Amino acid sequence: MTDSKIAVSKASGYVLRSMTRVCVLTLVLVLHACSPQTTSAKKPNVILILIDDQGYGDISALGNPFIQTPHIDELHGNSVRFTDYHVSPTCSPTRAALLTGHHSNRTGVWHTVNGRSLLLERETTAAQIFKDNGYATGIFGKWHLGDNYPFRPQDRGFDEVLTHGGGGMEQTMDYWDNDYFNDMYIHNGELQQYEGYSADIWFDEAIKWIDSKKDEPFFCYLPSNTAHSPYFVEDKYYKDLEGNDSIPSAPFLGMIRNIDENVGRLLNFLKESGRLDNTIIVYTTDNGTAQGATMDGHRLDGFMSKGFNAGMRGLKASKYEGGHRVPLFLRWDGGEINQGKDIDDLTAHYDVLPTLVDLCGLETGADITSDGQSLVPLIKGDNAAFKDRIVITNSQRIEKPEPWRRTSLMQGKWRLVDGVELYNLEEDPEQRENIADQFPDKVQAYRDYYDQWWAELSPTYEDQPYLYVGHSADNPTRLVAHDWHTEAEASPWHQRHIRMAYKDNGYWLVNVQESGKYSVKLRRWPEETQLALNAKAAVRLPLTGTSVTESVESTALTISQARLQIQDVDVIQAVDPSAGFVEFEIDLKAGESKLQTWFTLDSGETLGAYYVHIERR
Repeated sequence: MTDSKIAVSKASGYVLRSMTRVCVLTLVLVLHACSPQTTSAKKPNVILILIDDQGYGDISALGNPFIQTPHIDELHGNSVRFTDYHVSPTCSPTRAALLTGHHSNRTGVWHTVNGRSLLLERETTAAQIFKDNGYATGIFGKWHLGDNYPFRPQDRGFDEVLTHGGGGMEQTMDYWDNDYFNDMYIHNGELQQYEGYSADIWFDEAIKWIDSKKDEPFFCYLPSNTAHSPYFVEDKYYKDLEGNDSIPSAPFLGMIRNIDENVGRLLNFLKESGRLDNTIIVYTTDNGTAQGATMDGHRLDGFMSKGFNAGMRGLKASKYEGGHRVPLFLRWDGGEINQGKDIDDLTAHYDVLPTLVDLCGLETGADITSDGQSLVPLIKGDNAAFKDRIVITNSQRIEKPEPWRRTSLMQGKWRLVDGVELYNLEEDPEQRENIADQFPDKVQAYRDYYDQWWAELSPTYEDQPYLYVGHSADNPTRLVAHDWHTEAEASPWHQRHIRMAYKDNGYWLVNVQESGKYSVKLRRWPEETQLALNAKAAVRLPLTGTSVTESVESTALTISQARLQIQDVDVIQAVDPSAGFVEFEIDLKAGESKLQTWFTLDSGETLGAYYVHIERR
């Protein structure tokens, strides 16, 4: 057997055992019981900060030449930094892995729409584990793992919930016309108006909530929606950057500056309130940079032409390093993890939860498993369990995953991309030269490992997330096109400004909780707009690369009839063009089903109802 096969064989044995055996997180507690870090009667608090679309190079401490991020730099300077840390290349999958300790594919989350941003019911989140261990739990920001029961954060362990809808503002799940300023957010299940800028509000409300926790430990999840598009931020954060031809998007960097300011406010609060010493702070991001650089050639996978990307190829959603290698800082003054230290071993997002369980001395049930492993040994200088490990990340973005689709298999500094491109980052950090033909044994050994990994995970892809209707926790239920199941890879209808003229359709997977009579209302526009089915609507859209908006008016569609299909119900009725909805009164039986709708235009074309309200009478 060649050296490369031996190395991969060792890693395969280790990683596959961790996938197939019950990897009980409580096992780490046996080792941890002797650690001085958990001898205190008061368990440490945890703040998990997840920044949207900020890449590794979008921080001045990590080399960005265009902006200064002094507060993030301070955190960096007093943290353990994992310099070869990888997440999924897009939003929802990273969030699923981070909060469950499982590979995102295992959780049912490998897309950001199409019903595949919904975290499967069988998954246990960090919030549930912390709550079971006596912690107060709160989320402030972007959830993006489901907006209906049983997928909402309040259904998955969070006591205090302040979020917006869907994956970003200006998406169909979010409140109509939210634009980062003075918006409507969901507070503990109810819409509420807030004054100020979105990221400021998340940090403000998190600080208020933390300040209210006097005698109980807390787990605070702070996933800011910034710096996700559209790039709206106050002028003061980016006007001085305009006109610099080396910067792809001044407003994007302005949003990073605002995040840095908020991190500073949080750190100052922790210091002044005396909470810093006993609070674990984790800072990371959900994928590679969205606008910190631009690529030559392929829009996502090319080589950098403008901006700064820490020497990496690819951006957000890329299969190359720039798509999934991001910062991870961990600081805990009370645990003596507060000195600047770089750790270059290969780590991943599903390692974060086992690490927190370890550091906080949490108890977990025998059914709690992980695809990751605690990073505490690395922090203590022992990398024996990490030397040969393999990490796999992929970007599927389709209804059902396909082998090797936009995939990077990683071991040490080796990268096998899509099963056919091999790179050695020690010699070729930009992944410019495919050397697969020089190492056929290594390529084959990696492919063999991947085949075993895929065979172990692929049966779980059949598990479907069902939106509950008729359940007391969410009645009436609001279904949105964001969660349509479709065969299309692209999903332009999840952005409202494109969707207004887009004629597409899909179906929802629903679980009817009780047999009985139901009212089903089909809408083209969200209820808060009070618009008629055939009405036009105006929205504010950002001009490319700026924070300037223009008003765009949609096309008026002449809808003549509506159709609803679910279980054995298939009904059609005429449309009142001046009404805001078409209502059907139907009988449903308890059980799982597909629900699909159609609006028929005078031209004979059809499209789906983007919004459906179902209420059990």
